[in-house]
Amino acid sequence: MIQTFQNIFKIPELRRRILFTLALLIVYRLGAHVPSPGIDASALGAYLAQARGTLFGLYDMFVGGALRRATIFALGIMPYISASIIMQLLTPVVPYLERIQKEGEEGRKKITQYTRYGTVLLSLIQSYGISIFLEGLSASPGGTILPIVPNPGIPFRLLTMITLTSGTIFIMWLGEQISDRGIGNGISLIIFVGVLDSVPSDVLNTFNLVRVGMLGPIAMVFVAALMVAVTAAVVLMTQGQRRIPVQYAKRVIGRRMYGGQSTHIPLRINTAGVIPIIFAQSIMMFPGTISTFFSKSETAQAIAAWFDPGALLYSIVYAALIVFFTYFYTAIVFNPVDLADNMKKYGGFIPGIRPGARTAEYIDRVLTRITLPGAIFLAFVAILPFWLAKSVHVPFYFGGTALLIIVGVALDTVQQIESHLLMRHYEGFLRKGRIRGRR
Repeated sequence: MIQTFQNIFKIPELRRRILFTLALLIVYRLGAHVPSPGIDASALGAYLAQARGTLFGLYDMFVGGALRRATIFALGIMPYISASIIMQLLTPVVPYLERIQKEGEEGRKKITQYTRYGTVLLSLIQSYGISIFLEGLSASPGGTILPIVPNPGIPFRLLTMITLTSGTIFIMWLGEQISDRGIGNGISLIIFVGVLDSVPSDVLNTFNLVRVGMLGPIAMVFVAALMVAVTAAVVLMTQGQRRIPVQYAKRVIGRRMYGGQSTHIPLRINTAGVIPIIFAQSIMMFPGTISTFFSKSETAQAIAAWFDPGALLYSIVYAALIVFFTYFYTAIVFNPVDLADNMKKYGGFIPGIRPGARTAEYIDRVLTRITLPGAIFLAFVAILPFWLAKSVHVPFYFGGTALLIIVGVALDTVQQIESHLLMRHYEGFLRKGRIRGRR
């Protein structure tokens, strides 16, 4: 492993890409500490500390704590992610988008441009909503009521819209620069760094609890072993795939013969990735978020108690939503009919299956079956943090969206680094076998 890391910096191009990526990530982390004007950051931090387990806490995790610090990157990259998901959902529905998607590289550039426009529009809407929302909030640390916005009004709203939208556009530009000139997927790496924001403090708090005796050494060893096992299972499910063999018939074009080779269709166990957990978590946190606006309503507080993270009803509904969204998102992003038509067009067929409609039905049936264990595993990983906090009293958040993002982005980045090493005849990270890319 040490020799592999030494080899990384022996390749000039790979060394430049890695250093460029690290430099832009440092710029992103520095920007996540630049305060946005007109907001009392200490009061906002006190309010968000009381709003953990709501949509605000989820959003703050994705932006690396920039929301609770009221920085210029408070919106983070989430408007871009939302715009990308909206474009993915609209592409099979809108004929124009479906047509330009099939145009190859030019079509991809057009969809990327529309995604950027959507990001700016969503950023303006969200920043305006945040400015109005912040004007009506106040925190009460120690019994003292502090307004989060000392000077509300139209100037504050316009300034907040300009500041937060510009911050999101700058983060989007950083991500695209990393993807083009760095290593790994830039947008994913930015989310990756944001999710890792709380890891150092979590590790320090855990050691402090062990030192003072609040967390026993046996419990700590059990938690460490469970973390290793779950992480290994996440890697296995992320990389797991069912390979459907495909044979291409021989064709004579002019004086040359084409085709005749065998290949396969890799159907992933977890095609949807982390998206189902994000969708389900947003819906499940909605009652708790609404209850913060109606703190004096007994009905709102009772509903929030039913959907409190860790409660039995919460876990059942949460798992069911994850399974549903896994199948829903897989059906959106993977079209067996188009795949079967393309195979038929180029003379490909699955041995024992007729080309055309029968091939599409076969692929759909196989994908439906292998998606079920992936969906159940996603539900398990999503519920794991609440079980650890309630049963073992683990003082940090382990599992769920954060773990899937960390593992997925790390695998993608390592796969790209390994491809550079192998291309220049160096040993990769794994001597036996190779890391399969998720895309």
